[in-house]
Amino acid sequence: QVGGFAWENCGDRTDPVVLQSLSVAPDPISIPGSLRVSAAVSSSKAMASPLKAVLVVEKALGDLWIQLPCIDELGSCTYDDVCTILDNLIPPGTTCPEPLLTYGIPCHCPFKAGSYSLPASDFVLPDVELPAWMTNGNYRVRVAVSSSGEELACVKLAFSLQSQ
Repeated sequence: QVGGFAWENCGDRTDPVVLQSLSVAPDPISIPGSLRVSAAVSSSKAMASPLKAVLVVEKALGDLWIQLPCIDELGSCTYDDVCTILDNLIPPGTTCPEPLLTYGIPCHCPFKAGSYSLPASDFVLPDVELPAWMTNGNYRVRVAVSSSGEELACVKLAFSLQSQ
């Protein structure tokens, strides 16, 4: 499916963290704009530091998919410890931002095992200066999260971006 939002789990059945549902509107996603997201995730084991995330981001150019490089922490990047990034964004000890707070979704490591669900919630996508190669178009993203060499989760997303 080219153009249009889609997702799938790409890990094997033993991955402890599984995306159960995910919906995003509008489609295509508009920047700046409002994004409505609902999601459900289940985890059969706690996720603790260091949590490594490997992103592969591809953009459609005609019939070709081109892997985008990692530039300024955007694109096909490897983040060696997501926990530290979260701590930098949201200082430990402060409350998690809405709507996470309302729905009891943690924003710091370790993440306990269990089920987490986010009912349809609106997020504002600010008018950020995205590099030209990250604007309008169709994208595919693969995110693999691991800890100490063990894969915890793998999710593939496809979406379209439209910037004003």
